[in-house]
Amino acid sequence: MKHFLRWLASFRLRILFRTAFLVLIVVVMALVMAVLQGEKQRAWRNYQSALVKTKEQIVARLRHPSGHLALMNPERRTSGVIHPVLLPFSAIDFDDRNKAWNAVEMADCLVRYPRLGSLCVGIGNNPWVGGFIYAAGTFTSGPLVAHEIGDRYLDGAHRMLVAVRLRGVEYRWIAPFEALPSKRGALVDGVNGRFTGYVERAGRDYDKRMPERDFRGWLWQEARCADAQQDKHQDCERRSFFSLRLPVVELIAGLPRTRQTLWPPPDLNDIEVDIFLLPPGEDKSRPDALFDSASKGSIAPFSLNDLGALLQEGESLRIQRGSGEEILIRGREGAEERVSPLLAKLIRRLPIAVSDGETGSVAPAELEDVVATPLGDYRILLRGDAERVVNETLGATATRLAWFVGAVMVVIVLVWLVIEIGMIRRIALFTRRARQFSPWCEESEFLAFDFSDLEGSDELGILAGRLDWLLARVREDASRERIRVAQEKEQWHAVGHEIMSPLQSLLALHGNPEDPDYRYLARMQQAIRVLYGSASPSEALQSSAVALATLDLDAFLANIADNASHIGVGNVIYIPRGVPVPVRADEYALEDVISHLLKNADRHRTPDTPITLALDPNGETESGSVTIKIHNAGPGIPPEWLDKIFAYGFSGSTGGEGRRGQGLFVAKTYMAKMGGTIRAANEADGVGFYLSLKRGW
Repeated sequence: MKHFLRWLASFRLRILFRTAFLVLIVVVMALVMAVLQGEKQRAWRNYQSALVKTKEQIVARLRHPSGHLALMNPERRTSGVIHPVLLPFSAIDFDDRNKAWNAVEMADCLVRYPRLGSLCVGIGNNPWVGGFIYAAGTFTSGPLVAHEIGDRYLDGAHRMLVAVRLRGVEYRWIAPFEALPSKRGALVDGVNGRFTGYVERAGRDYDKRMPERDFRGWLWQEARCADAQQDKHQDCERRSFFSLRLPVVELIAGLPRTRQTLWPPPDLNDIEVDIFLLPPGEDKSRPDALFDSASKGSIAPFSLNDLGALLQEGESLRIQRGSGEEILIRGREGAEERVSPLLAKLIRRLPIAVSDGETGSVAPAELEDVVATPLGDYRILLRGDAERVVNETLGATATRLAWFVGAVMVVIVLVWLVIEIGMIRRIALFTRRARQFSPWCEESEFLAFDFSDLEGSDELGILAGRLDWLLARVREDASRERIRVAQEKEQWHAVGHEIMSPLQSLLALHGNPEDPDYRYLARMQQAIRVLYGSASPSEALQSSAVALATLDLDAFLANIADNASHIGVGNVIYIPRGVPVPVRADEYALEDVISHLLKNADRHRTPDTPITLALDPNGETESGSVTIKIHNAGPGIPPEWLDKIFAYGFSGSTGGEGRRGQGLFVAKTYMAKMGGTIRAANEADGVGFYLSLKRGW
């Protein structure tokens, strides 16, 4: 597990960089999703509020007299010929200018014409008032010419020509304008008069013809000019308002004398009305009519179809009177915006909070109300496809913003690629090559490493360049070391050859093994054999072999203490046990180990203090082994050196000239070859070295 974690840690920087960019991408996408979720929730709530306002606006419009007029005349036609409409009033007070004008304005039944012209034609909603068609409107003209009473010809004055066609019957009247004298003391604004209706004749002569008794018509012309800039001109055009009551007996001829009569007439939309205002002069196919109800360019008043402008796409309005046929009005079709199919599908799947703590899909919204009219109650049902409107609106907005989000994602990916190619890839190469460095790699593999291709002017390039320079220096040092080792090997060959001959002679002179000089000469000969022919002292010591035998350690240590003065170490104390202590060791190698330790203790002990040798001190003996302690009083070893003092070439701060740091390395090497151990420890009054050897049974 540790090896895996160590291997995984080598990818830490790359994982950090890549994870940071992945988290950034995920955060951006999560932010987009959160914004879409919030916008959908907000759009749904706004749509609900807007739908309620739309319903209130529609109901308020329909409850107005103009709305009643539209409800009672759902199939109203205004193109070309004028057709009467069913008015929301039982009758129009046509004799009173203000009342008549307020009625047609409030009912909004006026069809607008060019030059300030307008016309409203309708019947009352009460059939028992009489079979009358009411007409009211405006026109502009110059000063009006009145008909003189007693004049047999009517074309010398302004006159109104009215025609009504229904059920195969046509009514035609011609009504000249007659000015009324002003009452004494009354303030008159403009010209007031009336239209006296005569049944139209083929000829011009209306001598001794009586006017139509039930035909009524009034006209009021304003005193000020229609164009305010022409107020000083006497002949400027002025605006006139007229109101007519047309007797049409055919409307009530077939009505039964009961309260359950059918009203309005089913053929109301088939009745045609034409109204012309002719100037003075003979009628020649009415080319110069001041007002023509059949003229082009008329603007229709409010109708139920106009409610479609208040509806959004996907909304519908149903209007039904009782169990009769219903009227369906659909919202305007807007210009289809481009919506991404993927975004549309995503937005449809986003849930919204439809109630407290509950989420779900958007259900169609339905609002209902009732509008009361003289003909009865109308049921108003407004239905809105909230899901369609919200999703399509939000989808169109999200599609427009998707380019921005996509651009942000592209920039993030591009930055990622730049860092990945420009830095992470080089870090990966650097790491892969650095991982190949190990204590077990061969020298040839180590020297073959090359980082020159990763050099550059940035931080990583500078690091790679300096590392490549260090490797070059190591290669040079290794080359010099090989030359030095070769020279040292030749030197040892020469030294061994020159020393072996005198040693052979000395051994011949001291041939008795009991002679102390023989022991030292034999040790010298063994050392020469170990080092002779080796590349270096460290390699020679590590490759040397020892001959293990059973040795009496008690007698051996007593002999060492007695002869320590021969190697320049005095005052060495050992108290023999007098009992054989057999161990497995090489006598010469163990003597060499203890000699090195005694010389090392002599260099560091306090002057005039002894060096003590002891067996198994303080019970510090492992099972099946014997421990030797060599103690000297003096300064302790720095704690950070306790593991380093046995390394080859380490002499510490006390190292001087001629000291190569080999004594303790030799001691550790020989002890390991004999199957023992060696360690150093700081004590209260000095330093102790502990040697552990296996018992020899």
